[in-house]
Amino acid sequence: MRRIRASHAGLAILALALGGFAIGTTEFVTMGLLQDISEGIDESIPRTGHIITAYAFGVVVGAPVIVSLAARLPRRELAVGLVLALGVGNALTALAHGYWQVMGARFIAGLPHGAYFGVASLLAASLVTPERRGRAVSRVMLGLSVATVVGVPASTWLGQNLGWRSAYWLVLGITVVAGALVLAFVPHAPGNPGASVRGELQALKCSQVLFAVSAGMIGFGGVFAMYSYVGPIVTDVTELSRSAIPWFLFFFGVGSVLGSWLAGVLADWDVERSVLAGFVALAATLVVLSMTAGTPASAAALVFVIGVLGSVLAITLQMRLMHAAGDAQMLGAALNHSALNVANGLGAWVGAVVIDAGWGYRAPSVVGAGLAVLGLLIFAAGLRTQAVTSRPATARS
Repeated sequence: MRRIRASHAGLAILALALGGFAIGTTEFVTMGLLQDISEGIDESIPRTGHIITAYAFGVVVGAPVIVSLAARLPRRELAVGLVLALGVGNALTALAHGYWQVMGARFIAGLPHGAYFGVASLLAASLVTPERRGRAVSRVMLGLSVATVVGVPASTWLGQNLGWRSAYWLVLGITVVAGALVLAFVPHAPGNPGASVRGELQALKCSQVLFAVSAGMIGFGGVFAMYSYVGPIVTDVTELSRSAIPWFLFFFGVGSVLGSWLAGVLADWDVERSVLAGFVALAATLVVLSMTAGTPASAAALVFVIGVLGSVLAITLQMRLMHAAGDAQMLGAALNHSALNVANGLGAWVGAVVIDAGWGYRAPSVVGAGLAVLGLLIFAAGLRTQAVTSRPATARS
């Protein structure tokens, strides 16, 4: 791929980040509109929460399958196709009527999510000199964080005032603009002619990839166990009006953006220790939230902190996973999003279970803390395994 001028590279990365912005908006706005959607399709809030799981399942299925099958395709055109496919999934969501139609539409919308970030990361890295590749990739990922500050609160407000379907129509419009900008500013980049499904999936045989994926799948579920039900927490526990929900989403989003910046600093210090500390801090914060959510100032501050910790964990886990994946970089980036969306679905599901059991809207934060602890133990076990296997044979004997 030919090197382009810095100004043009900036526009190309911005275009790729806009696709991430669209993904972040559609992924998280469902949490903010959960009550509105449940009323619109005449289902309970816990049952409607399963549509979050459906989107997550689409990401989990789509990321490895699409990346493995499409590794030979031109990367710019693949990115455009994926972001437009996201738009189609959102249009289907807006047109859907009834519980099962919405479930199916959210599954379809989730399919291109992980694969898009995989190919967008590689495109961004190819646009700059080697010493700037990390920053280029982080700027693409920043689109996801900025969505939680701007896209999610704005689309939640729109959905509350013009009907929940309007939020998904908005995302469709963003994907069309993003696709056009990617075509306009991102240079053509050929795929990998030697790639094969079998070759791409070789990364799954690495034990450290499996440990990192498993830690993300389970431990990051702690974030979503709380965030999936942030609307009912605000209205039923903190006892504020629905109009306060976008503000809590905004606080989470600001924390997410700050966490994206902080993750780079921590990763330069020590990726593994940053992940371990992130899980410990997440578990502790969720426990404190469950005890103090009745106080608006405390609840808002803790939601902000969870936003910070969520981004720190997401990015440091991705760095750990991409390093462990070796040559399968695009698959490594995509697998991280599969893992985090398993966490999305798992968190929403366990939250629904404890709410259905009558334990109230504080309970998801408690079980979320338990998930964070499990993620910590899995990640620590992976580090222990790595330490043992890397010792010389004489030392192990």
